[in-house]
Amino acid sequence: MSLITVSVAGYRLLGGPSVTFLQALYMAVITLAGVGYGEIVETAHNPALRIFNMGVVLFGVAVTVYLFSVVAAFLVEIEATNPFWRRRMHKRISELRDHYIVCGIGDTGRYVAEEMHRTGTLYVVVDLREELIKKVGETHPDIFRDMLYIVGDSTEEETLSKAGIEHAKGLVTALPEDKDNLVVTVIAHQAFPNLRIVARSSDLKFAERMVRAGAKATVSPSHIGGLRMASELIRPHVVGFLDLMLKDQLQTLRVEEIEIDAASPWAGNPLGEIKIHARQNLLVLAVKSAGESANPKLWVNPPDTLMIKPGAAIIVMGDTKDIRKARSEAKSPGAPANA
Repeated sequence: MSLITVSVAGYRLLGGPSVTFLQALYMAVITLAGVGYGEIVETAHNPALRIFNMGVVLFGVAVTVYLFSVVAAFLVEIEATNPFWRRRMHKRISELRDHYIVCGIGDTGRYVAEEMHRTGTLYVVVDLREELIKKVGETHPDIFRDMLYIVGDSTEEETLSKAGIEHAKGLVTALPEDKDNLVVTVIAHQAFPNLRIVARSSDLKFAERMVRAGAKATVSPSHIGGLRMASELIRPHVVGFLDLMLKDQLQTLRVEEIEIDAASPWAGNPLGEIKIHARQNLLVLAVKSAGESANPKLWVNPPDTLMIKPGAAIIVMGDTKDIRKARSEAKSPGAPANA
């Protein structure tokens, strides 16, 4: 309202006595609204009035952008704090099956969530710091829009239960402190020994403890970062290919695994008869033998005559949509739809 008042006063003052209040008001409204039907107050032969009019336009655009951002932030805040919306989200979490839990949405966890989102994987984020969860909405609104989350302490059994750990397929604990990741690993493994747990670890000492406590694998950001720097130096073209594969916006190329259970229609057939490349447009990189034994057998670039046995894992590369179709075809008839 104050901007309209200033604009009307400016048009009348600079336009001269021939400009009526209604003309000045009409000029202010069509200018600030961006409609621009035509100049009621003539500015062609009045440089001062033309400069003033440009100022009104620029200031009006700035105010409009600011108001839109404030309203958008307000709506996000209302949605995030709305108790009905939260109950609806908790209901959706309780209905999940074979999903993954991401404990911690900080510097490491947000990249885990981004990869889950891009590959269409079901997941739930758990973090005690709600401001970090909202920060995802500011930097990645597309991820936040579909993200399911629980605000709570990941080191408490009740919080993990709210995230549906009893129905989860795996858990990533990416909290800032190694000791907290160790606690989450112990709690999750004791309650669900078959749950696959991957833990973030900065200290090798804690990494060994986490494995003994039940983690299937530990990841050190500094270790991975060092390997990446060495790869950039030694094999830049390979790294460039992998980066292009991960960043391609037209398709989501990934190296994934297709697990074969005993009831799978693929079990007991030679690899060549399954025709993964011809039917699913996937490149078979390797086949891993059944189970997670200490010395699993790995066939790299496997021959078509290789027999696919129950419990094996076929390592493939391709678009995630094609991979999901292949998994659907390879699973047993009674398996869950999102397995």
